[in-house]
Amino acid sequence: MKSVRDIDVQGKKVFVRVDYNLPMDEKLNITDDNRIRATLDLIEYLSTRKAKIILASHMGRPNGIKDDRFSLLPAAQCLAGLLGRKVLFVDDCIGKDVEQQVADLEDGQILLLENLRFYNEEKKNDLNFAKKLADLCDVYINNAFAVSHRDQASITGITKFVSQACAGFLLEKEVQSYYDSVENPKKPLITVIGGAKVSSKLAALENMLNFVDKLIIGGAMANTFLNASGVDTKDSMIEVDLLKTAAAIIEKADKKGIELLLPSDLVVADKFDKNAVTKIVPVDEIPDNWMALDIGPETANRYAQAILQAGTIVWNGPMGVFEMEKFAAGTQTVADAIAGAKAFSIVGGGDTGLAAKQCGVADKVSYISTGGGAFLYMMEGKKLPGVLALE
Repeated sequence: MKSVRDIDVQGKKVFVRVDYNLPMDEKLNITDDNRIRATLDLIEYLSTRKAKIILASHMGRPNGIKDDRFSLLPAAQCLAGLLGRKVLFVDDCIGKDVEQQVADLEDGQILLLENLRFYNEEKKNDLNFAKKLADLCDVYINNAFAVSHRDQASITGITKFVSQACAGFLLEKEVQSYYDSVENPKKPLITVIGGAKVSSKLAALENMLNFVDKLIIGGAMANTFLNASGVDTKDSMIEVDLLKTAAAIIEKADKKGIELLLPSDLVVADKFDKNAVTKIVPVDEIPDNWMALDIGPETANRYAQAILQAGTIVWNGPMGVFEMEKFAAGTQTVADAIAGAKAFSIVGGGDTGLAAKQCGVADKVSYISTGGGAFLYMMEGKKLPGVLALE
């Protein structure tokens, strides 16, 4: 993929696909501006080189309907505040008004378009829509890693109609971080996988067996692996249709000489509730009608000791229901170990990124990905459509 550094942008209209899909409160105030901050270096780079900058993003799921709740106007105002200068905004992303505003741009100026998903054609990768976006610019830059696993008009379709297409700094950094952590890691490579469902990470689990030295499994998905190993998990969440698959992964890891770590003790509860009665038990002593909602302290410490031996760590998924205080200790112990290790550590976005922030380790790991779905897509061994479109 070509880098923005390889292209002369001076005086050119540069269309930058960013990810400004931001969390907002009920009064439409942005509650976390990290996704905007992650684009500032590229915007400053382009502005300094006198490019005419056109920013485009989606926001939420408006389903093709113009809805002020999903407007990018607050993002434009936030960006202006962070840059300390004016950011123009237009209340559409295609059409005569947009074309005029783009034509009027001066070198170094910034224009943010309205939500791309106010048109269903964006998600459908409609080529007529993609061409209208492409007609706005001389150069296209994809800087939106978090949506680069989507085959959509502003990600892949647009590249068919522009003469120059390249990667922005954030996309480059994300792809390089993944390559450094999985395909060219400092050994030993330890992957920590958690979360609720085996099904959502099955392809990633199977692909990671081609790279890892140790595989640590936690979260509700560990219940399925424990059950496949003969443990009566009682009322714990399991995926019955994936028990054979889980057993096959255990067997494959064993044949490859990969150490696969599963819980030896659990925090169990009488119900799925923040005020539930809890106790810590060995995995084979879960009381009738109770459920596992976190790994136990013995397991967490065993996982932590393994993590401290790593050369590279990939973490995707919490160890328990970390949103509830009673079931957050396992994730906290594992997060602290990852932060304390001397290894290069990369954290998948989404829930894992939230867990890292809640555990106070966000600034102590090597890199937190900006895209949960896109990161998982790469863990599955697939090439991102947004990256392929730039090759």
